[in-house]
Amino acid sequence: MEHFRPPVANPNWLTAVFDVKVCQKGGILRRAVADVTREVGRDAFVSEVRRRGWHLIQTGDQNVVFCHAGDLRILC
Repeated sequence: MEHFRPPVANPNWLTAVFDVKVCQKGGILRRAVADVTREVGRDAFVSEVRRRGWHLIQTGDQNVVFCHAGDLRILC
């Protein structure tokens, strides 16, 4: 039986993810929950989004990051 080991935060992966053009322009970034969990873990990902003042939602198997600090309203 394989034991679960929490990932070691990979700052290079986080930097690469948030360095993309869509983030620099205040757009929307999607990353698979499984990829985030494998690469850095949910806590590190959430902490980085929070540090930047952005918004993060999880829907299905995707993390969706709104790369701006503006108001967020879910309409339906």
